[in-house]
Amino acid sequence: QVQLAESGGGLVQAGGSLRLSCTASGRTSSSYAMAWFRSARGSEREFVAAISWGGGSTFYGDSVKGRFTISRESGKNTVSLQMNNLKSEDTAVYYCAALGGVVALSALTSRSEYDYWGQGTQVTVSS
Repeated sequence: QVQLAESGGGLVQAGGSLRLSCTASGRTSSSYAMAWFRSARGSEREFVAAISWGGGSTFYGDSVKGRFTISRESGKNTVSLQMNNLKSEDTAVYYCAALGGVVALSALTSRSEYDYWGQGTQVTVSS
């Protein structure tokens, strides 16, 4: 089993920045692809960003391209999400996810591929 713990959420004004972090614990001897998803009130969980097992490939949702950056520490199952130029529509609970198997890179944007999920951290952007 793998446990994921997110941190770094909070309240920020529109145009500001936040950095989210996620650390995996437990069965971390394997490498995991990792991602961020978000869920606004009353909405389905939406793909935000993903990074491949070795960190060589990254993917972003259309609404965050050019503003958010996902990264991971080399050789570790930790991932960060740098969020810049935040907008009110970015307000949501952000979830970290980890994928332990091997799938096509294009599948990293799919919520159903992920095996483990964190509890989520709230990000609120005030306009």
